[in-house]
Amino acid sequence: MLTSTIDQAHYRNVMGNLPTGVVALSGITADAEFPCGLVVGTFQSLSLDPPLVSFSVAHTSTSWPKVRAAGRLCASVLSAGQESVCRALSSKQPNKFADIDWSLSEAGSPRIDGAHAFVDCEVTHELDGGDHVIVIARVLQMDAGHGEPLVFHQGRLGGIRQLTAA
Repeated sequence: MLTSTIDQAHYRNVMGNLPTGVVALSGITADAEFPCGLVVGTFQSLSLDPPLVSFSVAHTSTSWPKVRAAGRLCASVLSAGQESVCRALSSKQPNKFADIDWSLSEAGSPRIDGAHAFVDCEVTHELDGGDHVIVIARVLQMDAGHGEPLVFHQGRLGGIRQLTAA
């Protein structure tokens, strides 16, 4: 049996070779002044029947409990050029949405205007995933736009063409 300790910096360096989409998760509770949100790079399709998605959030996230409390959330797949939205939602500001254009989806969740795609969903399960919680959510509605998604690869944000040309 192979047992070894993997250095965290080496782990990040190797896993950084896997490009990931940049997804904004957002929700709003009935008594909130403004929406709450965070960014994940682990959003993925999980099941067609029933339609499910999954994503992971660090246990240390202070934003996830606020988004989770909303019950429903919108996953906005950010578009190339929405780096400022990514930075705003990754900040520790109380109102991360102050400079973000958004609208309320039919399911009642904040949707980022200009996003490449959106998935409105409802959390069904949360599982332990080491230093993260693995979230499974049922898809309520979804749609895709045009253009390129925002991608994170080797520590950089950009469109697919932009990152592959560098």
